Amino acid sequence: MKVENLPPILVTLKNTNHHPYMQGAWTPVYGEVNAFDLEVIEGKIPDDIDGIYVRNTEIPVHEPLGRYHPFDGDGMLHMISFKQGKASYRNRFVRTRGFVAEQEAGQALWGGLADPYGTSLRPGFGAHEGLKDSSSTDVVVHAGKIVSTFYQCGEAYLLNPDTMEQEGIAGWSPLDGVSAHTKIDESTGEMLFFNYSKHAPYMHYGVVDRHGKLAHYVPIPLPGPRLPHDMAFTASYSILNDFPLHWDEQLLQRNLHAARLHPKPSRFAIIPRYGKPEDIRWFEADPTYVLHFLNAYENGDEIIMDGYFQENPTPEPLAEAPEGFAGLMAYIDEHSFRPKLHRWHFNLKTGATREYHLDDRILEFGMFNQRYAGKPYRYAYSTTTKPGWFLFKGFVKHDLHTGESWSVELEEGRYASEAPFVPRIEAKDEDDGYLVSFIIDENTQTSECILIDCKRFDDGPVARIAIPHKISSGTHSVWADRQFITDGKIS
Repeated sequence: MKVENLPPILVTLKNTNHHPYMQGAWTPVYGEVNAFDLEVIEGKIPDDIDGIYVRNTEIPVHEPLGRYHPFDGDGMLHMISFKQGKASYRNRFVRTRGFVAEQEAGQALWGGLADPYGTSLRPGFGAHEGLKDSSSTDVVVHAGKIVSTFYQCGEAYLLNPDTMEQEGIAGWSPLDGVSAHTKIDESTGEMLFFNYSKHAPYMHYGVVDRHGKLAHYVPIPLPGPRLPHDMAFTASYSILNDFPLHWDEQLLQRNLHAARLHPKPSRFAIIPRYGKPEDIRWFEADPTYVLHFLNAYENGDEIIMDGYFQENPTPEPLAEAPEGFAGLMAYIDEHSFRPKLHRWHFNLKTGATREYHLDDRILEFGMFNQRYAGKPYRYAYSTTTKPGWFLFKGFVKHDLHTGESWSVELEEGRYASEAPFVPRIEAKDEDDGYLVSFIIDENTQTSECILIDCKRFDDGPVARIAIPHKISSGTHSVWADRQFITDGKIS
């Protein structure tokens, strides 16, 4: 393996031992590198995949002004590129306005999610209006660029998918920003997105065409400020949401950003992809909160949507947490808020909603073959987590037609990343491909990339590939075929 080290960034963080999400698998990594001819630890790199896997990380760079939340860290992207049975790796911080300003100042300038309003030394960004836009939540590939976004509605930052060089802010980014979980329709090359804010109409929805130009942007009027995190789409419709877990409006008037569960149903807004506000149809459903949806598709008079229904969106403080972290850790521990794989049916003819669990296990961070996005599909891939922690420890493959499932469990001390599906070149059917994931091994203090053959899921990894340093845990990831990067869509 040949490794090139880039010049170091300025780091002022002094102590990581006091915080559970600054150590172990969440230990910050600061070095940016290029690495070529990666070593294969076990198995063989398949020669029937061609593309990139990108995963993000939240990295605390400076001593916090107040209480650090693991989602406050600066975004760092890790990319492994596969071609003709070989692999290379690069990682880069996303040079947001906030990152650059703090590097120049030599200190933190913004408070975090757990801090009171007014902690920040400069005006903040996005829906919260007091935080740094760290562009650390989500990542997709669109119009030939890596697109990095922030869950509190920041700017869309672009990077080159070959070199990871920074290419600035997307010209289509609206004033109210872009939420994490933009959606890519590989069959058209379009990107669908939404944002939210504390001022009316509280939400907008947009479409960016395959060339990176804003093609559609309309309000989705809501009764007040909300906290949506994800959206879904079909071939013809986009699906936004209004969940009963959102900011308390009375507290917002005192600049207190506290979310609570309100006594009302969940609501879903179904709008034609290029629809107007008057075209929206609202459907009510059981009260919950959903961090992530899987897929949605049309079936006769119905829209069918899959995602992860939280049975306990406002969990009690985690009793086993280190002192002072019980509340924070409960809200990022899946075993506290209990997400279940769930299906909603929205009947466009009658206006009725039908819903039910598809599995009673604690599951989240699902992936599927993106060539089936917005279309009927059969296979879903979810992650399992370590109780009490935001750490992935395995994967579950579901056959949504038969109800069968298969599992891969990692050894103790090994933690995974969100794992997208990688179609084989000239794939014959929907599950003809691999799951790809970065692994953090606390036993050896190393990291690697693994590939699991989805046709032989129970067999575990068919390839383990060393990467040059131990990386930190993170949230989201994406796979992009090189054909999609080049052509802008998969026909």
